[in-house]
Amino acid sequence: MDPVRAAFRAECARLAGILTELDETDLDRPTGCPPWTVRELIAHVRTGVGRVTDMLAAPAPPTAQVDAAAYFGAAKFTPEVDAARIAGGRRDARQVDQEALTHLDRVWRAADAAVAAAPPERVVRTRHGDAMRLTEFLRTRVVEVGVHGLDLAAALDRPPWLTAPAAEVIADLLTGGRAVPAELRWDRLTLIRKTTGRAALSGAERAAVDAAGFRWLAFGS
Repeated sequence: MDPVRAAFRAECARLAGILTELDETDLDRPTGCPPWTVRELIAHVRTGVGRVTDMLAAPAPPTAQVDAAAYFGAAKFTPEVDAARIAGGRRDARQVDQEALTHLDRVWRAADAAVAAAPPERVVRTRHGDAMRLTEFLRTRVVEVGVHGLDLAAALDRPPWLTAPAAEVIADLLTGGRAVPAELRWDRLTLIRKTTGRAALSGAERAAVDAAGFRWLAFGS
């Protein structure tokens, strides 16, 4: 199995399992992605995972234009786009109750089945209008589920549940495949938390990261 698809499956399955343990009090907790609650962030993640199935049902663009790193460019996260994303998450969250927490499991499994049926060279078009290879877009889904999983874990006062396959895919994207500077002494989880703004960087750490040329992904709200 492709490592990116394996990471997608592992991280979605882990998150879907966690969701079955939540109650209404958990769903109404605030998150570190204001103004979203846990309920709204779950809805946002579920929608993002479901985009895979929708894209594969649409006609394929002739050629790819961007990769996963370019997808997270700051231009894609303007105030207008962020406002629409927040509104969509809140709208979808109205359907997230304890019974609906099982929906993510069905959504990700449908997406995985669609990926399995698609040719390896398949190109899809994102909601931003860019054409990407399917594997590159799936890499962005690993980032979304994995990093927002860190946000949900923090909001729920739980230890991070990031899976090893997802951590490897996300870290590889952030570093461009290069080694982490030895002086940082970071494991993959620390790398991801630090370079996505989930943990603060010291001045020395920021200098080392900038010198290494790590990618700074723009997530918006």
